[in-house]
Amino acid sequence: MVNNAVEVRDLHVVRGRHTVLEHLDLTIGGGVTGLLGPSGCGKSTLMRCLVGVQQVAGGTVTVFGEPAGSPALRARVGYVTQAVSVYNDLTVAENLRFFARVLAADHEAVDRAVESVDLRAYRDDVVGRLSGGQQSRASLAVALLGQPDLLVLDEPTVGLDPVLREDLWQLFHRLADTGVAVFVSSHVMDEAERCDRLLLMREGRILADGSPAEIKQGAGVGDVEEAFLAIVRKDAR
Repeated sequence: MVNNAVEVRDLHVVRGRHTVLEHLDLTIGGGVTGLLGPSGCGKSTLMRCLVGVQQVAGGTVTVFGEPAGSPALRARVGYVTQAVSVYNDLTVAENLRFFARVLAADHEAVDRAVESVDLRAYRDDVVGRLSGGQQSRASLAVALLGQPDLLVLDEPTVGLDPVLREDLWQLFHRLADTGVAVFVSSHVMDEAERCDRLLLMREGRILADGSPAEIKQGAGVGDVEEAFLAIVRKDAR
C-alpha cells in the first residue's frame, strides 16, 4: 500500500481577484480517496496542482517525494480530465499505441489497458463513434498505460449510466488493491460511500476528512449529503 503518495503544504491558488484554494494542507495515501464538493469549489484546480499543470500563488505539492509535474513522475502519475483526452479520428488501439510511444510503454501495456477498462470489443473502433461512456473509458485506458502508482481522476463518472459507474468504481478499487493510490473527484454525493477516505470541499477549503462512516458519525447523521450540509452550516456560524 502506498503511504503519503501526495503531500500538500500551505497550497494557495488565486485566479484574478478570487481565492480558489485557501492554504490547503493534506496528504493522500493508499486506497481510494474521494474529493467531493459542489461544482466550482476548487476540485479540478486541486487535481491540476497534483499533476503540476496549475500555477500556484504559494505552497508546495510533492508526489512520491518529487515536486508535482517533475519529469521523473511522468510514468508514475496517471491523470484523467473531465474532457475526453483521446483523438476522435483514431481507433482505441491507435490512440493507445500512440500514447504508449510517448510514455515509452511496451506493446503489452496496450493490451493490459484495453482489458482493464473492458474495451476489448471496441479496440478497433474509431473513438468518435463510441458512446460517451466508452470514450471516458478510452481516456482512462491511456492513463493506465504506464501502470501508474498514483491515479488522479477528475469526475470520471459524469454523464455515465449507473451500470457503467458501478463498473468504474469496481475498477478503481481493484487498482487500489494492487497498491495504486486512487484520487477521484465527484460532485455526486451518493458516490461518497464508494470511497475508503473522503475529503469534503467547499469554496477552496477542506471541511471534513475521514472515512464516510467517520464523517457521518461526526455530523450525527446517517447520510453523507446530510453530513455535508450539517458541516457547511456549522462552518458558516
